[in-house]
Amino acid sequence: MTAAPVPSARAAGPPAAAAGPVRSWHAELAWLPGVGVLPDVLIQAAGDRFTSVTPRCAAAALPPGTTRLAGLTMPGFANAHSHAFHRALRGTAQAGRGTFWTWRERMYQVAARLDPDSYRALASAVFAEMTLAGISCVGEFHYLHHGPQGVRYADPNAMSAALIEAAARAGLRITLLDTCYLSGGLDEAGGSVPLAGPQLRFGDGTAQAWAHRVGLLGADARGMLGPAVRVGAAIHSVRAVPPGQMHAVVAWARAAGAPLHVHLSEQAAENEACLAAYRCTPTAVLYDAGVLGPRTSVVHATHLTSADIRLLGGSETFACACPTTEADLADGIGPFRALADAGCRLTVGSDSQAVIDLLEETRRIEMYQRLASSRRGHFTAQELGTALTWDGHASLGWPEAGEIAEGSLADLVTIGLASTRLAGAAGQRTHEPAGQPDLAVLEAVLFAGCSADVRNVVIGGRDVVVGGRHALVDDVPAALLSAVRAVLG
Repeated sequence: MTAAPVPSARAAGPPAAAAGPVRSWHAELAWLPGVGVLPDVLIQAAGDRFTSVTPRCAAAALPPGTTRLAGLTMPGFANAHSHAFHRALRGTAQAGRGTFWTWRERMYQVAARLDPDSYRALASAVFAEMTLAGISCVGEFHYLHHGPQGVRYADPNAMSAALIEAAARAGLRITLLDTCYLSGGLDEAGGSVPLAGPQLRFGDGTAQAWAHRVGLLGADARGMLGPAVRVGAAIHSVRAVPPGQMHAVVAWARAAGAPLHVHLSEQAAENEACLAAYRCTPTAVLYDAGVLGPRTSVVHATHLTSADIRLLGGSETFACACPTTEADLADGIGPFRALADAGCRLTVGSDSQAVIDLLEETRRIEMYQRLASSRRGHFTAQELGTALTWDGHASLGWPEAGEIAEGSLADLVTIGLASTRLAGAAGQRTHEPAGQPDLAVLEAVLFAGCSADVRNVVIGGRDVVVGGRHALVDDVPAALLSAVRAVLG
């Protein structure tokens, strides 16, 4: 027996018209947000949009050419915070002593070596690694704008173009979060420290000059550069953008209806410098400058006061957790349950690419709250899955992505359930116990699965990963090895 199609739980108004090749998939199990995990789900799309979602569809009723997806099929994952070039540091900066600030010097050394060609090669490989991990959309927090000593390239957005091309090569949707970065920090007297060394590559001089350069990208009135490319804005941090310069960035983002992201209170030292300079916390500085709001994401949000949490939640600001990076750099544990309770929608990011595994990032949100509180059960599987998919996409300016529903962007990730990690762990119920959504398989995947369990990825209706292999990049490990060696020498 075939059940009735499932409508979107969130869509407002009619879905966008779909056009293009018609495709059909038959998911053994599919997580339909707001519904639960259901069996034998027929998912159909035309072009880059889903046209129908029908659970419990018998094999005899399947259209010819339907692709079978064995395992748990989910919406595409959204990587809400990424610095692609940090991938070159993996394995070279994790061991030994040091702090965030000593790690930053290593990162600057890598930044100093990149040019548009080497950045394109490295980002192409990194983005391919992301798609193998189930990521269908990345928010690239991009501040490496100019040549050595800050000299402009003939195309002032050559580094941005390299990232956009890299995403296309990997089959990945991208929000280019073009970052305003004007100063090297705050001095003891509360003044801005001038950019120096590799930091000179990050700066545009003023926020107005930043906005002019971003305008040269040529995005349309909605911030779009193409069907899979959106331009957003970022303020690097209160250390790097004085409050008086933030207004121009906020104005640009509002005019374009674009997402606005900012690093917030990752390190206690940042808070101390901000208090010395402005007599208030970084969150209060952002609030007073009009930065916070429902299109804004704060990244890390680790060291917050209760008043900070109220400001963030009350303004409906997104909060992006990057737990593997925050652990690697000894940042601390953010108050993510308190942020969610206050009204923030949570998202996840791979940040420094210490690992690229959003299932790992997502479960660590829960696990770190357990470590901090000595209690279990802070987040449900539904909440964690929503952070990984729907809310992550919304924070990047793609509210039409992140759920398997009619009218949504046709992004799918299928997790195999037969690996040593998941065999026997995923109790495959096919009913809703006591009228509640069945989330047993989703719970197993979120708490025991990893990127190696990703078998198939569809982005915008196109196969990008098939049977665990990338369909567009022949040898992703070889591409990574070549690109990293070219950068590190």
